[in-house]
Amino acid sequence: MTLEELRRSLEAGSLQPAYLIAGEEPLQRDEALVALREHVLAGAPIDFNLDRLEAASTSPAELIDVLRTLPVMARRRLVELREPEASRSAGRGFGEALAALIEELGRGSTSVLVVIAAKVDRRTRWVRAVGESATIHCDPPRGRRETAAFIRAEAKRQGVSLARGVSERLAERVGAQPLLLRQEIVKLSLLAGPQCEVTLEHVVAAAVDVAEEPVWDLTDAIGDGRGADALALLARLARGGAAPPLVLGALAAHFRRLLRLRGGGSLGLPPFVRQKLEAQARRYTETRLVACLGAIHETDVALKGSSPLAPQLSLERLVIGLSARS
Repeated sequence: MTLEELRRSLEAGSLQPAYLIAGEEPLQRDEALVALREHVLAGAPIDFNLDRLEAASTSPAELIDVLRTLPVMARRRLVELREPEASRSAGRGFGEALAALIEELGRGSTSVLVVIAAKVDRRTRWVRAVGESATIHCDPPRGRRETAAFIRAEAKRQGVSLARGVSERLAERVGAQPLLLRQEIVKLSLLAGPQCEVTLEHVVAAAVDVAEEPVWDLTDAIGDGRGADALALLARLARGGAAPPLVLGALAAHFRRLLRLRGGGSLGLPPFVRQKLEAQARRYTETRLVACLGAIHETDVALKGSSPLAPQLSLERLVIGLSARS
């Protein structure tokens, strides 16, 4: 199902015992998670009724204990489990235990399980146990046609009127980056004024021009270990108006791909792209890639207020660290 289908389902009072939020688009994943938290917890005390688990550091026994814990002053508890297939916990034992627990939840439980994963193998038992009807697909738009369609849908959601050709031009300038596109639509609507149509002139005058190529250039420079080039590209993105969440989202998606390839997984990519990423993945150990993802997460937290450093300096430090050899 899509994010909008999830929202409609929850508004209709439908709640599944387990959900899978799958895909590489962080904005949609976060919004799906927020929707589920609000519906499941319904104002209940979070400290007692919400558990956030990383599969890499969670044993099957620990997961069982958490899911069987009773809620406190609430009807339900929410358990969030991240990346069960991108960790060393993804062995047969963990997957089988997870599938059994999902099936147990379906027979009646006070806990709701939400699994968050950038990539999943749909053939595994636990993914089948969740089911397609409880799987929220959070993939970024692919290509300019899908990106333009996303822009039109987001503009409609915001109540913004777009002139003919605006969605296509905005897709060319920004690329398939939903968070930045959302911000640009808000900015352009303010420029156009209340109840006014956003025109091509507004896009040319005010929209950032970062597209996908500079972001790809940045991730490639980091993956290749070209730290100086990476810093120059980061500065170029900043001058073009790229927001820090955009950069962090691109870095996180790139390193998840490298981790999947390093662990022997596959990606549905053209051969020349796959070969490039495989060469980059060989520069890192699996442990190092996991650490890189941790550093990206820590920078994201820092940018939200836990660090006195300027956002650009935090990003520069991150890029230098990610570019360094294992």
